[in-house]
Amino acid sequence: MKNIQKKPKRIAMIGHKFIPSRNGGVEVVVSNLAPHLAKLGYDVTCYNRTDREAVKRRKAGELMREYRGVRLVWTPTINRRGMAAMSSSIIASVMAAFSRYDLIHYHTEGPCVFCWLPRLMGKKVVVTVHGLDHMREKWGRFASRYILLGEKAAVRHANSIIVLSEGVRMYFRETYGRETVFIPNGIDPAESRLACEITKQFGLASQEYILFLGRLVPEKGIHYLIEAYKMLQTDKKLVIVGGSSDTNDYVKQLYAMAEGCTSIIFTGFQKGLVLEELYSNAYLYVLPSDLEGMPLTLLEAMNYGCCCVTSDIGECADVLDGSGFTFPRGNVNALRDTLQDLCDNPEKAEAKREEAREMIASKYTWKDITAKTDKLYRELLDK
Repeated sequence: MKNIQKKPKRIAMIGHKFIPSRNGGVEVVVSNLAPHLAKLGYDVTCYNRTDREAVKRRKAGELMREYRGVRLVWTPTINRRGMAAMSSSIIASVMAAFSRYDLIHYHTEGPCVFCWLPRLMGKKVVVTVHGLDHMREKWGRFASRYILLGEKAAVRHANSIIVLSEGVRMYFRETYGRETVFIPNGIDPAESRLACEITKQFGLASQEYILFLGRLVPEKGIHYLIEAYKMLQTDKKLVIVGGSSDTNDYVKQLYAMAEGCTSIIFTGFQKGLVLEELYSNAYLYVLPSDLEGMPLTLLEAMNYGCCCVTSDIGECADVLDGSGFTFPRGNVNALRDTLQDLCDNPEKAEAKREEAREMIASKYTWKDITAKTDKLYRELLDK
C-alpha cells in the first residue's frame, strides 16, 4: 500500500487490555491493526492498561513504549475484577479527549461509556463491537449493565460503528435503528510447523488430537465438547488450550468433568511456536460456542489448514462458509456424531483442509481489512 497521508492523522485506540498480546481476540486485533495503520501512514497511539505485571516492568525500566511503529501509553488502572477495564478506559478517554488526536477508535462496548467526551472535544469517534459483551455469562449484573450503557453511548455518540458479523449488524439495526459498517477481522498467512515442542511438552503427535483453543469461559461451550468427547470411540486426545478470564469457577467445572479421563489435556495459555505447532498438527479444531463476535481462533485454525467443527451460530457459520462442519448449538449428541463421523472417515476431514486455507486467503487478509478501515477513517476525517 502507498502512504496516502500528506500529513499523518493522529489516531488513538482504547478498550484493549494491552498490546502486543494474545490474551484475547480484541488484543490480537489491535496488535495487528494498529501497526498496519501505522505502516500506512497514520500516527497511532494505543492506550494500554497498567496491570500488575506492567507495574513491575515500569519499576524495572522495562516497560514497552513503542511497538511496530505504534506509541504505547500506559494508563493508571485499578487492578480489581470488574474495575480494570472501567478505570483504564475512563482515564484513557479523558487523556485522549484533551490530546491532539483526529480520531479515537474504541474497541468493545464497555469502554464507550465515556466516548461522548472525545466527541465533545471535536474528535471523530469510531467504535468496533467485537461481540455483544453484555450477554456473556461471566459478567455479573452490574458489569452487564455497565457494558450495555457503553453500547448505548456508542449508538448515540460514535460517528461510525464497525461490526464483525451480519448478526450483530442486524442487532443494531433492529434494536436501535442504527446502521453499522461490516469490517471483519484479518489474519496473516501462516507457516505450518512440525510437531516438536508439543511432543516434548504434552506428548502430542501430528493428527492425533482434537483441539479447542480460546478463553475458558462458559459461552465458548467447552463443557459441551468434553461431554461429547467422553462418548466418542477414538484414540485421539482432546487438547484444551487457554486460560481463565475471571472464570475460575467455570475452569474448575471443566477440570471436574475431565477427571479420570487421561486423554483430555489442559495446556493453559500458549503462544509463539507452541501455539503454531498446536494449530499445524491438529486433526480437528472444534469451537462449540453459544456466543461469538467474530472468532479469531477460528480464522487462525482455518489459516493453518485445520478441519474445523463449530456450532451453527451465524458468527461461526459465516466464517466457515461451507469450508467446515457445523452442529446445532448446544446439542451434545449432534456434536458427538459429527466428531465420530470425522474420526471414522479421515478423507472427509482431509477434503476441508485446503478449502479452509483458501477461504481465509481470499477474504480475511490484514491488508484488505486495513484498507477498509483506512477508507472509513478518511471518509470521516474528510467531512
